[in-house]
Amino acid sequence: MSNTDYQSFYDNFTPAVVEEQLIGSLKEGFNVCEEICDRWAEGDRIGLFYEGITRPASQHSYAELKEKSAKFANFLTSQGIGKGDRVAALLPRTPELMVVILGTLRAGAVYQPLFTAFGSGAIEYRLSTAKTKLVITDADNRSKLDTVKGCPPIMVVGDADVVKTEAGDLSFNDEMNKQSNEFEPVRIGANEPFLQMFTSGTVGKAKGVAVPARAIMSFYVYMRYAIGLRPDDVYWNVADPGWAYGLYYAVVGPLLLGNGTHFDEHGFTPDSTYNMIRKYGITNLAAAPTAYRMLMANDDVLAENESLGLRVASSAGEPLNPEVINWVKRRLGCTVMDHYGQTETGMTCCNHLELEQSIVRVGSMGFSLPGHRVVVLSADYEELGENEIGQLAVDVEQSPLFFFQGYTWGEKDPFKGRYYLTGDVVMSHGDGSYSFTGRDDDIITTAGYRVGPADVESTLLEHEAVAESGVIGKPDEKRGAIIKAYVVIKPQFDPSVELAEELKQLVRNRLSTHAFPREIEFVDELPKTPSGKIQRFILRNQARDEV
Repeated sequence: MSNTDYQSFYDNFTPAVVEEQLIGSLKEGFNVCEEICDRWAEGDRIGLFYEGITRPASQHSYAELKEKSAKFANFLTSQGIGKGDRVAALLPRTPELMVVILGTLRAGAVYQPLFTAFGSGAIEYRLSTAKTKLVITDADNRSKLDTVKGCPPIMVVGDADVVKTEAGDLSFNDEMNKQSNEFEPVRIGANEPFLQMFTSGTVGKAKGVAVPARAIMSFYVYMRYAIGLRPDDVYWNVADPGWAYGLYYAVVGPLLLGNGTHFDEHGFTPDSTYNMIRKYGITNLAAAPTAYRMLMANDDVLAENESLGLRVASSAGEPLNPEVINWVKRRLGCTVMDHYGQTETGMTCCNHLELEQSIVRVGSMGFSLPGHRVVVLSADYEELGENEIGQLAVDVEQSPLFFFQGYTWGEKDPFKGRYYLTGDVVMSHGDGSYSFTGRDDDIITTAGYRVGPADVESTLLEHEAVAESGVIGKPDEKRGAIIKAYVVIKPQFDPSVELAEELKQLVRNRLSTHAFPREIEFVDELPKTPSGKIQRFILRNQARDEV
């Protein structure tokens, strides 16, 4: 931990603290490729460590990435693609993905991620809505574009023989070979977009989020003070760059500080995760709670006395359960800190690994990220105090690094006066820190009591048999709703009436009589978004159909 006091740093923070670290400025604008690649391109500093499935592992210097990004930027210019135009990639975590991201940003265009697990419908919606000018993919994912109506020109990464099987496709390798490796970065205004995101769309259509160039200042603060990234750290963010946390903080964030990042093309398993940590000597790890829960559920994979050498770990996406936090400390040998954010805002509330906080509560999402002021609001939009529960909001007027400008195509208005409303329900501890309770539509009202699913799920996880759980409200004539838990148990345990009763009693004893699940259903897996968040609305629909 640093000796820098959080409160002192927070109170005295100004954007100038970050601006002086960058080439561009709020007044003159930025070229994000220049900020995250060019300034580290002297010598042989490594920007990307790649672990492939069919291809050998490789390392790629910032100098190499700078040259290849220039070639791709030249190609885009030759196609009439530039400032403000959307360029999408439907690619796994490969070196070509990094080149496409950097080259797009170098040209002043807007990079648009497409998660490789998307079906053609999700792809079509995003491409048509954004009026995307080009999509880059590979042979494994090319067929997903066959039925996309109005699909933009397609560029395929891979051998020439593979590319030629689809008439009209451009070859990434052929086109790159034609281009110069010199390209002057195109600077864009601080409020102009460099990323075109879409919310995950667990309910209704995904909404567009155009991320302006000045967001890199917020990303810098998060990486430096919450992730606690140091120059000598070996950093790995497990998240896929097809989603906000991976793109913001596995690509842009670490490169912004000059640290190399890691792409592992393999799907997540406990074995593959430990192999990456061992092989590359990872010291600073970031992952979703799902990943930590899966590691804990497969505790036997890690040798009892093995030291992995991790210095710190971070988590974001959903609340960390106390059981997981304690397991990480005991088995991975490091502190794991919980962080909170959204696609719209980036991270805004964190436990800061590189700042000394007055208190770190187990399971708490922490304090406002410097440059932001987060608060809790009542139903009447009044700020709440200690031990009060309400909606988390960002005080935009007192948050100089807040960058969300509203949904790209005006799909919804999430602002109320000076506040951005997150839709998440939290408890205020009265000292500037908060604990997550649930999404506003996840909160369960049973017999007049409001119960947050996170508390029940966390308590269930304390039982040795439980790997994961999803808690929802099931309609009930007497109580309005009863609490139902969908529970995934560990392989060595068997579902039974006796186990269900044990779990009910555990929650009743630890929380309260009104908060225990009156129904428990054992399931093989929980429905999740591709980024690992539990889709409770699917569970709610299932429970509603049972009534």
